[in-house]
Amino acid sequence: MLILSGAVLALALVGCGQQATDAPAADSAAAPEQQAAAPDAADADDATPGPVTFTDDLGHEVTVDNPQRVVACMGSFANAWELAGGTLVGVSDDALQAEGFTIASPDVATVGDFASVNLEAIIALDPDFVIMTSGTGGRGGDSSQADLRDALVASNIPVAYFEVTTFDDYQRLMETFTAITGREDLYEQNAGAVAAAIEDVKAAVPAGEAPTALVLTTFSGGTRVQSSGTQTGAMLADLGVRNLADENRSLLKDFSLEAVIELDPDFIFVIPMGNDAEAATRSLMEATAANPAWEALSAVQNDRYITLDPTLFLSKPNERWDEAYTALFDALYGQK
Repeated sequence: MLILSGAVLALALVGCGQQATDAPAADSAAAPEQQAAAPDAADADDATPGPVTFTDDLGHEVTVDNPQRVVACMGSFANAWELAGGTLVGVSDDALQAEGFTIASPDVATVGDFASVNLEAIIALDPDFVIMTSGTGGRGGDSSQADLRDALVASNIPVAYFEVTTFDDYQRLMETFTAITGREDLYEQNAGAVAAAIEDVKAAVPAGEAPTALVLTTFSGGTRVQSSGTQTGAMLADLGVRNLADENRSLLKDFSLEAVIELDPDFIFVIPMGNDAEAATRSLMEATAANPAWEALSAVQNDRYITLDPTLFLSKPNERWDEAYTALFDALYGQK
């Protein structure tokens, strides 16, 4: 009986050994691969973005990690941040007051005029990211948001500075914003597709034509002339226009009606500035109509004295940059 029991046990052990040996070796490696399998598209959209490090337009290295309490100190930046999928807890006044912007974030607080934002109001919102402009305050003032950087850094608040003048600048801004939010799909929707539409407009510019133009920004206190280094001036240059202010730099300092009459541009584009666009336009017309030579200008006689929409040409148009290019193309060459 002892011999028989031993034989049965030996057979059982041999059988177990054969089962373990016959099992495919790949089975033991399959489990970790399945656990590490890439998430599907839906899971990828829900993935929490990680830390992002970038260099802002003042040359500072900035790191942010999925910020949820963001303050934007320029209306166009606030709008762009939401276009990138972000939400806001604070904005400058113009984000809520200027035409063309719609802020969707609930219960958003204001931190003052963009030309003189309130540092205490920003810090009180306990932000984990502050977006500021690297330009001066504007409106002829000396204030600059860059002056607030040291105080924000000392409070351990990440702050980044940007300057957007051209569409290329806007593209770069959206690349940074969507990298932070993890929404590359929104980059394609609000920047990539816009870039493709702009290229179509530029490609339709008639060869050999180089109309001349002047761009005037008018407000209740006077008129300024824009060069090709400005938002609208850069778009006109992309569309084959000779900006006469580039060749007559004195106009950039002092607006001269006599100089405009002497240059006789093919087109005159006017951008009303300020809270009362009608008053700004009326101020310019009163100044120009007083000179009989104004009516002799080619642009006036040919109905090429054109008032531009401030929401596209004074404020940054963001996802509507292609609309701005199209509006200029239609004025210059007729509808495509």
